[in-house]
Amino acid sequence: MKQAALNLILSIKKTRKQVFLEQMEQVVPWAALVEVIAPYYPEGRTGRPPFSLHTMLRIHFMQQWFTLSDLAMEEAFFDTPLYREFAQLEEFGRLPDESTILRFRHRLEKHKLAEEILATVNDILIERGLLLKAGTVVDATLIAAPPSTKNKDKARDPDMHSSKKGNQWYFGMKAHIGADADSGLVHTVRCTSGHVSDIAEANTLLHGQETVAFGDAGYQGVEKRPDAKAGVIWHVAMRPGKRKALDKENNEADALVDQAEKLKASIRAKVEHPFRVIKRQFGFVKVRYRGLKKNTAQIVTLFALSNLWMVRSKLMGAQA
Repeated sequence: MKQAALNLILSIKKTRKQVFLEQMEQVVPWAALVEVIAPYYPEGRTGRPPFSLHTMLRIHFMQQWFTLSDLAMEEAFFDTPLYREFAQLEEFGRLPDESTILRFRHRLEKHKLAEEILATVNDILIERGLLLKAGTVVDATLIAAPPSTKNKDKARDPDMHSSKKGNQWYFGMKAHIGADADSGLVHTVRCTSGHVSDIAEANTLLHGQETVAFGDAGYQGVEKRPDAKAGVIWHVAMRPGKRKALDKENNEADALVDQAEKLKASIRAKVEHPFRVIKRQFGFVKVRYRGLKKNTAQIVTLFALSNLWMVRSKLMGAQA
C-alpha cells in the first residue's frame, strides 16, 4: 500500500528539468525556426534517412540549455528518457550519435544560422510588443577559455587573448551585447578576443532605430568615436572615482548628479539579466570550442534562447 502511494507521488511530481522543458516546448517558435533552417537541411534522397529537422533542432537547443557536448548528448539519450521524449525520438528507435549531432551543428555554423535564429526570435517578440526599439543598453562580459597548452598544437587558442579586469588577468573572449533598454532582451551580439576594449564595439551594438543608449563607465567618450551614429544620445556612467568625490550632502548640484547616476544605473542593470541567464540558468561559463567562429555561433544561440526564457511567462500567458 505504501509502495503504491509512493509510486503515485513520483508519477505526479515533476522535476525542475521537466518543468523547464515543458515551458520551452510552449515558448520556442519551432515552426518558424524550422522554416529558417530547412533550405540548408538534407532531404535524404540518398543514403540513410536523416533525422527529422524538428528533432535535430530540439537536440541542439538541449545542448545549450544543459551544457552538453556532442558525446554527452548522445550518451544522455540512454540515461534520460525525458531527453528522448523532448527530441520526439521513438522509444525503441534509432538514436542520433555524436557524429550526427556534430554535423548538424557544423551546418548551422557554415550558413550562419545562429544569427538567423536570433533575428527570427526577435521578430516574433517585436510583433508581440515585448521588444521595443527606442533605447539600447550595451555591455560586455568575459568568457573564460582553457589556458592550457597540453594539446596537439602545444599552444593556446590563437583567437583568445588575455585581458585585465581590476587587478586580475583573464584569458578568453568577450561577448558584447546590445539589449533593449525597456525589457533587457538582446537584439545584437558581437564576439571578440578578450583584449578588445568594450568601447571599440559599442556603436556596432546599436540597431539604428534607437534615440538613446546607455553604458557603464567603460564607454566614456563613445559619442566622439569615428563610428558614432548621429541622432543617438549616450548616457554613460560617471567614473567611480569622480562620483565618489561628489559632495551630495552639502552641494545641491552634486546631489542631483548623483540621483541622475542612480537612474542611469537602474536602466543599465537590465543588460545584466541576459548574462545571468546564460551563465547561471544555462551554465555557460567557459568556451567549449577552439576559435571565435564556433563559440560565437553558440553564444548567439544562447542569447536567442535567453530572450525566450526571460519572457516565457508572458508568452505562455498569451497562449493561454
